[in-house]
Amino acid sequence: MTLSHFSAAVLFAVFASVVFGITQRNTPRDQIRYGLYCFAMFAGGVFVAGWVMWLLRH
Repeated sequence: MTLSHFSAAVLFAVFASVVFGITQRNTPRDQIRYGLYCFAMFAGGVFVAGWVMWLLRH
């Protein structure tokens, strides 16, 4: 199985968000909300970093 850089980053974001949600919040509702927040931040960071690298290259 071969992953692209983007697929690997999204897979990392999913697993890290699950762990952060479970370990950082107490109630299931808060765990889900915080996990989704972390996923959004990770995914947004991937897009921002991609654009920054593209701008530096061109």
